[in-house]
Amino acid sequence: MNVAAIVMPLETSLTESNPLILDSLPDLSPSGVGCPRRARLQIDLMLLAIEALYLGGAEEMLAVSRELELESIIKNRVALWMMRNTNPLRRYSQRRSLSILEAKALVVIACNLARKLTATIRQLLLDSQQLRSKNIPFKQHLPLAEYLERFRAHFRSRMNPRRSLVAAYDSDEKLDELALSLLGKLLFCTGTAGMQRFWVSLFDGEVD
Repeated sequence: MNVAAIVMPLETSLTESNPLILDSLPDLSPSGVGCPRRARLQIDLMLLAIEALYLGGAEEMLAVSRELELESIIKNRVALWMMRNTNPLRRYSQRRSLSILEAKALVVIACNLARKLTATIRQLLLDSQQLRSKNIPFKQHLPLAEYLERFRAHFRSRMNPRRSLVAAYDSDEKLDELALSLLGKLLFCTGTAGMQRFWVSLFDGEVD
């Protein structure tokens, strides 16, 4: 007795999986349809701080995306720009949501770049504390002054001044404080399980 066997083609029996590195970040969105507003804002600000640390920061982000095999999510510079413009404070804010998968990819990139800059970030924070203790203006410290100047320029050129949260940063001093606080968050990302802890912090108050 002959038994006919039906063999399914290999390509139809397998489904495309997400990059493995994203599996280390849990799904925390309460709605299951995308990132909450606060998370979108914080992720973009972290990337803005990285751009102020890196010359050609956007290209570095794309390079890390390729290195970590995230091209299926962040296909090119335009895709990266559109994801970051889901930040509601942006001048050209996108109405579409940022998916959890996209948010994970951006967090992985931010944390990876932060780790590469660990020594620089730690030194800038240490220097800023020493300058404060001696009541010396930040502008007298060239590396710190350059970071703060680039951050202020990025923030003012990309954020919508009509937004109340943006308008609150109406002086160099306030923007400098924001830039320094973001350095602290970046350093937090470089520690043990820093990426996971930063990811979870984005959803504080959003989940039970």
